[in-house]
Amino acid sequence: MSNDEPARAPQDFVGRRWLFPSALVHELAPDTTASGRRPRRTARDWVVDFCCFLLAVGLGLVAARSLRDEPGLPHSLAVLDVALGVVACAAVWLRRRLPVELAVALVAVSFASSTAGGAAMVAVFTLAVHRPFRYVAWIGGTELALTPLYYWLRPDPDLPYAGIVAFSVLLTITVIGWGMFVRSKRQLMLSLHDRARQAESEARLRAEQAQRLAREAIAREMHDVLAHRLTLLSVHAGALEFRPDAPREEIVRAAGVIRESAHEALQDLREIIGVLRTGEADDAAGSRPQPTLAALDTLVAECREAGMKVTLDHRVTDPAAVPASVGRTAYRIAQEALTNARKHAPGTEVRLRLTGATADGLTVTVTNAAPESEAPPVPGSGQGLIGLTERATLAGGRLVHGPTTDGGFEVRGWLPWGAS
Repeated sequence: MSNDEPARAPQDFVGRRWLFPSALVHELAPDTTASGRRPRRTARDWVVDFCCFLLAVGLGLVAARSLRDEPGLPHSLAVLDVALGVVACAAVWLRRRLPVELAVALVAVSFASSTAGGAAMVAVFTLAVHRPFRYVAWIGGTELALTPLYYWLRPDPDLPYAGIVAFSVLLTITVIGWGMFVRSKRQLMLSLHDRARQAESEARLRAEQAQRLAREAIAREMHDVLAHRLTLLSVHAGALEFRPDAPREEIVRAAGVIRESAHEALQDLREIIGVLRTGEADDAAGSRPQPTLAALDTLVAECREAGMKVTLDHRVTDPAAVPASVGRTAYRIAQEALTNARKHAPGTEVRLRLTGATADGLTVTVTNAAPESEAPPVPGSGQGLIGLTERATLAGGRLVHGPTTDGGFEVRGWLPWGAS
């Protein structure tokens, strides 16, 4: 810390409550509010303080009555004893503000004044409740050590020395133990409160994470589903724009593809919006079944109908044994790779190859040749392959992509057969 920087007060450091458990902050922080004033006593505090005051006064009156039977005690010392007891009882009202100082003072006063003994007991009890054990050990230990000396100097006329010393020590230990029990109970309640608050925070974070994951899943599904349809729309609409003199058969076919793709895109969009509105899962009633490995033939036929040159090489030993989740992931990889080939390398030959077995896993490879000319720009987010990589990783597999040696592009994904 530089010399120009003012030193931070301990209150400022302790006030950063997020660094400490509540029980520790309760002990370290001063008994003041942010404005520097002590918090006002509640109705319960007033009742408890008044009961403590009455207890100190009651014990002081009992001790004052016994002063008359104490042999050899001058009247002036008796008056001083009572005066010190009155002051000690009045000081009980400071027990919340100065628990340590009050306990030290009243333990010292009670050594000279028997009428201050009740107030000293209240102060020691308050110390055990509001301060750590090290304060109780020193101050309570001092009081216990002074007890035999006190009754040796001022013996009780009715009880033997050993009996009154044992009773006083037992009473002091009981008061300290009671105060420590109250303190432990308060700390337990604070700990339970902190745990409940932490549990609520963790539950809120889990809910937020679940919502975020759901949004990401919906966004991924929208990209996987709609990108394919909208790319068909863009490609065929661009062909109609750049070739208005095309033969009527091609125009009719392109218009049919545009109409069918728009219809499918709207259908998919309605389903996704329905999930967003109702919060239902993808397999909710009324939604269409998710594509699997068997739907690749339909995907390839659709691409061929749109004018792509697609070759399907299907060499999976037992397609029916492929889990639905693995087949769906493989379908999405092929769909995204075919969509990218249509956008960035239109008119080139694309090869879709599927290989795999139960022991080897499923491999999906999509390769397109180098485009003969630069493709017209098609809008896109550039996140498709990133999403596919994440999807493959979540399924326990991997995905790699990049240009080939002849200027084409290849996407290859591997999925474990037993992924679920």
